[in-house]
Amino acid sequence: MHTQTETDLLTPSQVAALFHVDPKTVTRWANAGKLSSIRTLGGHRRFRRDEVERLLESTMRR
Repeated sequence: MHTQTETDLLTPSQVAALFHVDPKTVTRWANAGKLSSIRTLGGHRRFRRDEVERLLESTMRR
């Protein structure tokens, strides 16, 4: 079974930096279902690196 490691997950700030947007925008994307997230035990969002990279690639092609 594959478990998510810390390097497989990104914070909202890290995702925001990749897309050049505000971290609140990343949170809105997650709320809208554009990007899925995982909640930590403390309630913080984390995003799967592979999914973020796919979304970034698809937006760069436009």
